[in-house]
Amino acid sequence: MLKRLFTPQSVAVIGASKRPGKVGYTTVHNLVQAGFAGPLVPVHPDGGELLGLKAYPRLADYPHSIDLALITVPAEKTLDAVRDAIAKKVGAVAVVASGFKESGPEGAKREEELVALCAKGGIRLLGPNCLGLINTQLQLNASFSRRMPQMGKLAVFSQSGALCTAMMDAADSRRLGVSISVSIGNKADITEVDILSYLAGDAATKVITGYLEDISDGDQFVKAAEEASKHKPVVILKAGITAAGARAASHHTGVASGQDTAYGAAFKRAGICRADSFEALFDYATALSLQPPPKGDRVFILSNSGGTGTLAADAVEKADMVVAPLPDDLHAELARILPVTGYINNPTDVSAAATPQQYVDALRAALKHPDIDAILVVLAPQYINEPADTVRAIAANLDGETPVLASFLGSREGIPARAELAEAGLPFYPTPERAVGALKAMYEYGVWRRRPARHVVRFPVNRRRVERVITHRQRSGYSRLDEVRSKNILKSYGFRIMPGRLTGSPEEAIEIAQFIGYPVAMKIVSPNIVHKTDLGGVRLNIGSSEEVADAFDLMMLRLRKLAPDALIEGVYVEKMAEKGLEVIIGMTRDPQFGPMLMFGLGGIFVEVMKDVTFHLAPITEAEAVQMLKSTRSYELLEGKRGTKQVDIAAIAGALQRISQLTTDFPQIVELDINPLIVGEQGLEPVVVDAGMTFAPPAR
Repeated sequence: MLKRLFTPQSVAVIGASKRPGKVGYTTVHNLVQAGFAGPLVPVHPDGGELLGLKAYPRLADYPHSIDLALITVPAEKTLDAVRDAIAKKVGAVAVVASGFKESGPEGAKREEELVALCAKGGIRLLGPNCLGLINTQLQLNASFSRRMPQMGKLAVFSQSGALCTAMMDAADSRRLGVSISVSIGNKADITEVDILSYLAGDAATKVITGYLEDISDGDQFVKAAEEASKHKPVVILKAGITAAGARAASHHTGVASGQDTAYGAAFKRAGICRADSFEALFDYATALSLQPPPKGDRVFILSNSGGTGTLAADAVEKADMVVAPLPDDLHAELARILPVTGYINNPTDVSAAATPQQYVDALRAALKHPDIDAILVVLAPQYINEPADTVRAIAANLDGETPVLASFLGSREGIPARAELAEAGLPFYPTPERAVGALKAMYEYGVWRRRPARHVVRFPVNRRRVERVITHRQRSGYSRLDEVRSKNILKSYGFRIMPGRLTGSPEEAIEIAQFIGYPVAMKIVSPNIVHKTDLGGVRLNIGSSEEVADAFDLMMLRLRKLAPDALIEGVYVEKMAEKGLEVIIGMTRDPQFGPMLMFGLGGIFVEVMKDVTFHLAPITEAEAVQMLKSTRSYELLEGKRGTKQVDIAAIAGALQRISQLTTDFPQIVELDINPLIVGEQGLEPVVVDAGMTFAPPAR
């Protein structure tokens, strides 16, 4: 079905108009002007002729088959037009009209009827509220876009028709060209999942770019994007990441967008290069279209001044890539090649006296060196005697294996045109920061492509015990699970829990403390109290029977005053855990992408510095370790800055177990272990406090 949409042999326009300026006229005009070789069938009530084509009063009057029908009638007439297309056994329809779910309840109802009609008729639907589509390989402009883009290897898809046009313009301005452009609008049937699946196998497309405001099916999106990313880079700009942006996106397409953190985790899992601006979208796409991803993160900087080299070095370091020390043999080679006025290091300043040939010789020396993964050439053209010759020489000596990006600061007068540099395969940027941003995206995509095959470990666990706890709790009517029962669940999944028991009397609390051994912790257990410490419901390091009795009575007294309506199930008496490093592990179930794992160090690292990282479940061991490494505080886990190294593998294992638990039990919508105390190598982490929240039971 999608083949008949993207590569139709025949196209009809239902709602063709004979009045210039109307969408129905523009659409027919675009099809004619683009030079589509197949039959074009305008459908107009009066028949006759339109732009040299025979027009038919009804689609049924055309005697041959139709692959794609563009429906340009107003929203209220769309259903009848689709019925005509179904009767003709058309393969796909593109509905350009607005007035559907983005316009309110009445439009939403109309869209539901449209989707049901297409599904029943076995026809695929693009839109509604869309621009249409373009396939430059077929010279097909099945849209009301104002012009046809140049033919190229960049595929474009967008929820916004206006952004779709802007993306084609940007691709043309950078001389990248477009293979396929498709506006998906309200995505009532065909979504980004279908588009990614099709483009993954499209031989004419080298890089996929997209603009999205929401995602229809998170799980299917991740699978489709991951499969596409295996074959070619996917660069996406996700809008609606702020509260205001989310409201605007909802008004635009009639769909509320999800949490931006979840989108970031999903894109990371799927290997998507995420752009945070329209500018970055095409910075990344340009680099990925013209150059291969680097094999590592070691960047060599070739500049024509100390200042430009310093700017580039700062940008590389800020991007967490490496300005590697210059190897001795490369240093000697550059010293032989370059003028004595140059400064040879990394960055290397060739000096204003360098000739184009000396630039080329330096570039070739760096390209063939095994310790260089990428090269950044930074030039201030006004200080070069032969700027155009220098740039052409650089562009003519790329090897196609080590990526080379260029930044031309200041005036670009005398620099070759974009088309010439794009043809030569040299991406160039107005600032080093933008060049490095593109290089970072290339590097991360290369790392993703080289990752080992995903293998999710399954631990032996006691699922039956967890099922009993969850079922009992849901029947009780409480959605929040207390610490004691949360720890019972975690124990069933292999977590270490200190010995302890729940009690309702000070006398029994003393007996429990004496049995498990001092010091102990005492905590209030209540389904109504989430933050126990705030109400004085936690006492630590209790070392005697007298302290146990006093703590019990004092906690009960405070709670009767501060939370008189709370249901108190008792006091949990627990053996104090050994000292160690406190970390936090959590999970929030995103409505689109499912369980999203969280990791961070305790205390100020989470609360003040917001130093946390996220990943979608299920998670592999390598992905769990990468979660830890992606925090700014990872050095503390390694034992740097005066701390002892902790068992990193044990933390990664804890994340994997939470991944398994929350994948096994979709009823768990939130989970929090705060803190998990971790120690040196070989010491099993201990769950100190935990809580969970369940979804209401299905009716």
